[in-house]
Amino acid sequence: MQVIRDAQTLIGMLESGELNQEMSTKLSETLEKLLELSDDRPNVTYKGGVSLKLNLSVKNGMVEINAEIPPPTLPKLPRKSTVYWLIEGGQLSTEHPQQHDMFGGPREIDHSRRSPSQ
Repeated sequence: MQVIRDAQTLIGMLESGELNQEMSTKLSETLEKLLELSDDRPNVTYKGGVSLKLNLSVKNGMVEINAEIPPPTLPKLPRKSTVYWLIEGGQLSTEHPQQHDMFGGPREIDHSRRSPSQ
């Protein structure tokens, strides 16, 4: 009679080893994503999680084990912001309202002015 004495052995045997493989894959993918986030912003701590839930039912000395791996948790990242200027009438503008003349196109060069070095 083979006796299972520890959780590591049990998890390795569940679903003919497929559960262990899927759990290992989910863990690696989650860690990879957290590392990717951390590389982008190294001064920020990113947290995630991988869970394994074992549902047990016992009847007449026999146990049935159904495993579940919920989707991994990853941090919710803020979306990028966009800045506009508010102008009269509550409308939005992509140009600063006091700098319209900056975007009117190139200005003609005044050749009559002397450069400061002359």
